[in-house]
Amino acid sequence: MKFIDEADVRVEAGSGGRGCVSFRREKFVPRGGPDGGDGGDGGSIYLVAREGVNTLADFRVQRRFRAKSGGGGSGKDMTGAAGPDLIIEVAKGTVVTDLDTGEMLGDLAHDGDRLLVAKGGQGGRGNTRFKTSVNRAPRQSDPGEPGEKRKLGLALKLLADVGLLGAPNAGKSTLTRAISAARPKVADYPFTTLHPQLGVVHVGMDRSFVVADIPGLIEGAAAGAGLGIRFLKHLERTRLLLHVVDACEDVAGGDPAVTYRAVEGELGEYSDALADRPRWLVLNKLDLLPPEQRDKRVKAIVKKLRWRGPVYGISALAADGTKRLAQDVMTYLEEQREAATAEPSGHGA
Repeated sequence: MKFIDEADVRVEAGSGGRGCVSFRREKFVPRGGPDGGDGGDGGSIYLVAREGVNTLADFRVQRRFRAKSGGGGSGKDMTGAAGPDLIIEVAKGTVVTDLDTGEMLGDLAHDGDRLLVAKGGQGGRGNTRFKTSVNRAPRQSDPGEPGEKRKLGLALKLLADVGLLGAPNAGKSTLTRAISAARPKVADYPFTTLHPQLGVVHVGMDRSFVVADIPGLIEGAAAGAGLGIRFLKHLERTRLLLHVVDACEDVAGGDPAVTYRAVEGELGEYSDALADRPRWLVLNKLDLLPPEQRDKRVKAIVKKLRWRGPVYGISALAADGTKRLAQDVMTYLEEQREAATAEPSGHGA
């Protein structure tokens, strides 16, 4: 299935049924009075996050959704049937926005999350409702309220603990293959990854995390160069970024430091919050150098970048250093989870 992470849809809830104008007609009851029932409520529309749904591809085929209207009331004070609610399943991590107002309606981040996006109209009142002491035989009723209509923007933000960031051909997909069971495409040309990939990394019994690999960024991505920055939103839910850099890029005439700063600049152009996310430096492709030169290369790049955070020299292709990286990431995430759990109790002490 093609990966689709954005879609626009129209939703229209059902209208309420018309109220009934009716009078009792029974033998030996000359003045039976009004007995018109109310109309049924129209069906509402809900979005529900489901575990098995992975993209928004279905919404490229069907863009309009309409719930059924309520039935009209009838005599003998019978209320019309309510229109059934319409349930639309979406992928976990879908953010819903009203396109007319720009308001964010909800974030369906967990399996089973439910969001009302269009409320059904209330059924109209039958003439029984209008009976008063001075109006014993009312001949009026309500038509029923119309259902809500909305234009919705759906945007999928993948749920991952760790995000891989870097230029094209930095080796992000190879790293994903080395530490997880995911098998993203790997080739010796730029933009091999055309859409985000998720992989589950297992580092021990009941110890695992999810990593997201997005297409590479180049200078000018914020202005639309390359694949642009549309996939950066998939890193917004991550708690840690791994900035993967080709440590041997200068062999082909490039400069790892220049490439790093270009990607970092595009990250800041997209979001200050994402630029401030905890980030580790991963210097890849060290297998292209003799073993005695690898530590020297890592130190030279770190010095040139004035890097202060954690740094890892690896070869994703040879799976050299990837196990230690995965274990350290897992330890960091566990520490973050423990700190988040302890924070409420510490605040109240």
